[in-house]
Amino acid sequence: MKLPRQFYRPLAIGAPEPFRELPVRLERMIHFVPPHNDKMRAKVPELVRQVDVVLGNLEDAIPADAKEAARAGFIKMAEETDFGTTGLWTRINCLNSPWVLDDITEIVAAAGNKLDVMMLPKVEGPWDVHYLDQLLAQLEARRGVTKPILIHAILETAEGVKNVEAIAQASPRMHGISLGPADLAASRGMKTTRVGGGHPDYKVLSDPGGDAPRQSAQQDPWHYTIARMVDACQANGIKAFYGPFGDFADLDACEAQFRNAFLLGCAGAWSLHPTQISIAKRVFSPDPGEVDFAKRILAAMPDGTGAVMIDGKMQDDATWKQAKVIVDLARLVASKDSDYAALYGL
Repeated sequence: MKLPRQFYRPLAIGAPEPFRELPVRLERMIHFVPPHNDKMRAKVPELVRQVDVVLGNLEDAIPADAKEAARAGFIKMAEETDFGTTGLWTRINCLNSPWVLDDITEIVAAAGNKLDVMMLPKVEGPWDVHYLDQLLAQLEARRGVTKPILIHAILETAEGVKNVEAIAQASPRMHGISLGPADLAASRGMKTTRVGGGHPDYKVLSDPGGDAPRQSAQQDPWHYTIARMVDACQANGIKAFYGPFGDFADLDACEAQFRNAFLLGCAGAWSLHPTQISIAKRVFSPDPGEVDFAKRILAAMPDGTGAVMIDGKMQDDATWKQAKVIVDLARLVASKDSDYAALYGL
């Protein structure tokens, strides 16, 4: 185990100092763009004004014969676009693929100073993060990159879930972890072809009541994994995210899955289709009524101690902490989104 003072040392001579505290950024949605598609890439300057993060996708959903074009398209997109306060990410190919080494080396060489986060798929353990961590440090030093490129892991294998705590603490580069439900379902041997969300056969039944029909309720098969991922991330000062929701036509189910993740502690979700951008923006921005109530709690307990009654409900040190989570997020949202700033009165 590395001592703290060694943990925060650059892994290559000349590489930038690792962050002690991660940059505070609003990341309600990570919007995926296929960079090999000229038509989609042309929309990026407009997208920058609508989303919190633009991600150039090089991995799943990119055909094998388009991998190099996607990499070149991402570099072109990075070079030609002013992203301002919007994050620029890429999802590289997995570490056992024939494309990944060129993904990493060419992107850092061409766009290392603009790239905020490199998303690493199918992370099985801390060893995968360590490999990318060392390589990024070497490339940053060689290419004169002035700030560390962060690593975001995707949790999409049974091995990865087993090792999620070790993954979360593997490097000071760790930005966060996203749930990858489709690959994880296959890895676990789950009997579903859905990409995220619930399943009508995953349910509980009410007790028998004579001849009366028994009530049933659909359950969330991702609840355990999301909660475990959130605990691992929060314990190590990084962010948890829900990943893809594949049914673009079912907006209600997408919103329900995103909201479940938000309530459990996720900071955002992936948006794969333009219709999902507004859902993620709405869900991962706290409700104005909740913000107002949380502000009242903080105002009634300025030092965060004691107990007060508000609207017939007791508020104490623990609820003060809950209220601070809501208000801090509202302030972060308001700092980027003027419409929500007005709603929150901030």
